[in-house]
Amino acid sequence: MILAFHGATTKTSSLETDVMISAQAGYQALEVWAEKIDVYLATHSLTQLNALFVDQHVLPLTINSIEFVAFQGNEFHKIEAQLHKLGKIAQAIGCATIVIVASPLPGRTITWEAVKEEYVRVLQSLSQIAKLYEIKLTFEFLGFGWCSVRTPRAAYEILQAADCDNIGLTLDAAHFYNGGGLLSEIEQLDPRRIFAFHLNDVEDTPKEAISDATRLFPGEGVIPLDEICARLKQIRYDGPTSIEIFRPEYWAWEPLRVAVEARKAAMRVLGRYFDIDQG
Repeated sequence: MILAFHGATTKTSSLETDVMISAQAGYQALEVWAEKIDVYLATHSLTQLNALFVDQHVLPLTINSIEFVAFQGNEFHKIEAQLHKLGKIAQAIGCATIVIVASPLPGRTITWEAVKEEYVRVLQSLSQIAKLYEIKLTFEFLGFGWCSVRTPRAAYEILQAADCDNIGLTLDAAHFYNGGGLLSEIEQLDPRRIFAFHLNDVEDTPKEAISDATRLFPGEGVIPLDEICARLKQIRYDGPTSIEIFRPEYWAWEPLRVAVEARKAAMRVLGRYFDIDQG
């Protein structure tokens, strides 16, 4: 298993800093926060961006993300344009995957079949664009009550119906817990269709109070990470894992400290179940 750092965990730092601290803290890879790419490319070239990763021996694992890809109506062309833009960048730096994120519900009366039909159309369209750049897309459900896809089962139903071999699933521990996903749902997943696992934890609050800001280092909160990892091990998942934590408290820390502490916490959890590639 490859363990990656995630640019959202140090969201206020620069891309250059994220790459440097990933190398210094012992990560093999970085899940890149897309907004940081925009800032970097405002004053640098794609060649320099590629060199940034090559020089530090850090793999640009994934670009995160294109948000709210469904129910865009006449604005869907903007999602397509964003994928073309990030696809060109991903291809230039040898990044294999881009995250695409589920959308808010367009209304309370919409049926599940209508939701699924919309996502099938969207994913099939985005799949064709991704093929132009020889990249994969990984679809992330969100556990928040306003989201249209909240559980692994729902996301997997959509993936099966869309039948795109270059689109898989992102399983985020916090969204799994917040969305009410069942451990048995993980057991039904094909590990080859899980393209990413986001490792994190959350504070002990009512689920209605969970937000990105209530995330914690893995093992410091209430998510049943042992049970989740045991199920992933059971289905023989051995794909990439990144530590994604949107906690403003951590953003105020020195970035290398965040990367080091995050890796220590992750290894305590993952080390009981997986062999981590140390490079």
